[in-house]
Amino acid sequence: MNKAKKLYLETFGCQMNVSDSEKIVTLMKGIGYQQTADPVEADLVLLNTCSIRATAEQRVYGHLGKFKSMKKQKPGLIIGVGGCVAQQEGERLLRKAPFVSLVFGTHNLHLLQKMVSGAEQGKQSVATDFLDDEKRFDLFPHAESEGGVSRFVTVMQGCDNFCAYCIVPHVRGREISRSADKVVEEVAALAAAGVTEVTLLGQNVNSYGFKEPGAPDFADLLRLVAQVEGIERLRFTTSHPKDISPRLIACFAEIPKLAPHIHLPAQSGSDAVLQGMNRGYTRVQYLEKVRALRDACPGIQFTGDMIVGFPGEDEACFEQTMELIEEVQYADLFSFIYSARPGTKAAGFPDEVRRAEKQARLERLQAAQKKITLARNESFVGGVQRVLVEGPSSTGDALFGRTGGNRATVMNGDPALAGRLVEVRITEGLQTLLKGEILDV
Repeated sequence: MNKAKKLYLETFGCQMNVSDSEKIVTLMKGIGYQQTADPVEADLVLLNTCSIRATAEQRVYGHLGKFKSMKKQKPGLIIGVGGCVAQQEGERLLRKAPFVSLVFGTHNLHLLQKMVSGAEQGKQSVATDFLDDEKRFDLFPHAESEGGVSRFVTVMQGCDNFCAYCIVPHVRGREISRSADKVVEEVAALAAAGVTEVTLLGQNVNSYGFKEPGAPDFADLLRLVAQVEGIERLRFTTSHPKDISPRLIACFAEIPKLAPHIHLPAQSGSDAVLQGMNRGYTRVQYLEKVRALRDACPGIQFTGDMIVGFPGEDEACFEQTMELIEEVQYADLFSFIYSARPGTKAAGFPDEVRRAEKQARLERLQAAQKKITLARNESFVGGVQRVLVEGPSSTGDALFGRTGGNRATVMNGDPALAGRLVEVRITEGLQTLLKGEILDV
């Protein structure tokens, strides 16, 4: 009996990469590879990479060095690189790391089985061509549900905004929306397999359908997906503030299944910096969207992204960012030092902010947000939250789930509750999670 081939898959970056990795696992099963968490067992190592920041790209090359050593010990080991670094580097990646067998870009998952089969015969290959129409979605496999209660569903890919700092349009291509019928079909299949929560994914998800006159827009799509029987909770990410429409805001008031949470990256609180970034909105316009969303859904939780040290950001600009996070009161904030990316407009801007100053600003921002997050989590104590139970906690002695506002929650209870929405009285608010007690179910 032949020994099963083993796949070790490492994923870097955003939820879209997580979704793509789920598809990769399904594809590799189709040619006989079982996933392993131990790279030492692997016959095939795939890295699904991120290039949004220079540090993420550097991590990938650091990991490749580790697998180069493994390949010396195990010459038959196949190493492949996918995702955004692969899309950006292409053939250059093979020159930098000649021990890599295959490089597959963000639009080329449908070629992966053929590329791996070729690598098994000693062939190197690179595939980084863009597919610029909706047919690309038909070429990509749906991931198997494998009993999980929450899944990602891609509804569009690419971005047309060309923010000055952002490499996404260069590595993910221009915006293409998937047909609403195909999205609903996939969600229905997931629901039939026991999934109770779906997150609709796109690099700029709320621009869904903009290019197709008369086609459903994103608000229409949310209403269609919410009608799928078996889906109890609906989320989406990531949103661009300029494309938050009144119709989308109304969905938070009118669709009970839509979770009261939105990821709404501001990137800066300064109009001067926002203009330099080509974000397409002002501070006032951003705050108007925040207020409108809170009016429609008073309990809505906001998460966001901030960049510090963008070219031209002086101390006054940074203070406006600090004021913004206090005004919005984000539940969580993902914050980073500006990182120039090749091919972006901002890569040509003079970088006038000293590295030490960037680091100091980041630390101030994160310290302030840490206090806000803890205070918000503590504010839930004594109240009742609806929590979707996802399964056992990391320690195995409790259940883990998330509130509608996307707050991680642990509580005692029967593991059979996985996939159920339960009422939980919050007893403790910590920095990164809530603790609670399940009420009668």
